[in-house]
Amino acid sequence: MIVKLLVFLMAMLVSVSVLGDDFYSVYLIRHAEKDLSNPENKDPHLSACGIERAQRLADIFEDVTLQALYSSDYIRTRDTAAPIAMSKNLTVDIYNPAKLDELLRRLRTAKQNALIVGHSDTTSVLAGLLADVKLTDIDNLEYDRLYQVVIAGDNSTLQLLHQAFRC
Repeated sequence: MIVKLLVFLMAMLVSVSVLGDDFYSVYLIRHAEKDLSNPENKDPHLSACGIERAQRLADIFEDVTLQALYSSDYIRTRDTAAPIAMSKNLTVDIYNPAKLDELLRRLRTAKQNALIVGHSDTTSVLAGLLADVKLTDIDNLEYDRLYQVVIAGDNSTLQLLHQAFRC
């Protein structure tokens, strides 16, 4: 499954370089599994499983060209983005998940291949805004979705992929 995903992503990257500046992909993922041991903690770290998923995400994006990486300012999202940022030598830009319209404008203005690490109630919403479709929130226990929105001028295509990794 991961091999198929990598082949798909590499094919999309070849298309990007051929079609020019108005053609780019935005990838969106929810943060990896968080530590649920303290229900009072509103900003938990990743669980052991989440740490492993974050590293596997870095492996998935190894051959994907990214110019930008965005994360909300929570420990779990920053820690999910960190292995990818390190492997890509990118700085993680922090965004406010309560202001998705602001991030949407930044993405559309920059026209860059970007990865956004978000939350169960923002990741699919932002993917839907980019693709001009309405999507439902991600279930609280679901961490395997990977959205790719390919944007070509005024047109966009949404792909929903699932990571093969399971804890």
